[in-house]
Amino acid sequence: MARPADRHPTRRPASPRPRKEAAPPPPREREREPGKLFRVAGLAAVSALFERDAGRVERLFFDERLKPQVGSFCQQLARTRRPYRLVEGDELARVAGTAMHGGVVALIEPRPVPAFDPEQARAWAAEGRPLLVLDGVGNPHNLGAIVRTAAFFGLPRILVSDHPGQALPSEASYRVAEGGFEWVEVHRAERFATALKRLKDSHRVVGTALSPRARPLASLKAAGKPIALKPIALVLGNEEEGLPKATMDACDEVVVIPGSGHVQSLNVAATAAILIHTLTGG
Repeated sequence: MARPADRHPTRRPASPRPRKEAAPPPPREREREPGKLFRVAGLAAVSALFERDAGRVERLFFDERLKPQVGSFCQQLARTRRPYRLVEGDELARVAGTAMHGGVVALIEPRPVPAFDPEQARAWAAEGRPLLVLDGVGNPHNLGAIVRTAAFFGLPRILVSDHPGQALPSEASYRVAEGGFEWVEVHRAERFATALKRLKDSHRVVGTALSPRARPLASLKAAGKPIALKPIALVLGNEEEGLPKATMDACDEVVVIPGSGHVQSLNVAATAAILIHTLTGG
């Protein structure tokens, strides 16, 4: 992740009037104020909202070119007396907070991120599907891409850590996920290393890292044998620093995707896609 630019002091302007207090910086997208509506842009994401839970949509804005595609959405909102508006492109960009709005923006109440429950993880394991675990994946675009991949392969949930840099669902990640958040639950684990140890009761916890301890990815799928008696919980780390030592120590094993050696590693979202494809039978 890029470092913030250095800030240089500036001279105070020569003026007898007192200076205004500087406005506080806006909250990061993953730390939005409770109760503040969330902007979801793009036809795929908005369509998924109306398919899965139209009651979450508080308002809808769209431009002329999307009018035919959103007609049924407007009918649903009209039945519940919620507003929708056809607007010009510049106003839609203002509502969306970006020009990358895809012609439609829904305002919704964001879902809370539930706390991880080790007992509930036993029920997850009974489904027999892999669990994707993120520890410090900080870029919201990477989170969105990973959620999109999870939805594509039918993984119903992702577990994220309490790492201070960990991205949570945000407007930016929703844009990249293309509707994936409507199909994938995000849970958050406090005291993460301890939570991983509890998770080992129901899952085989496998970390991903460039480490002497790491085995090739193919070791997860021995020829002619099932991957594991327990479903795999696959742990991916921060884009720059990887997995913290405490997380590595809590893993049953560590794997790596072999490459040419021309570059050190893959983007974390690309890594997630390859590993999920492998674990779901690819």
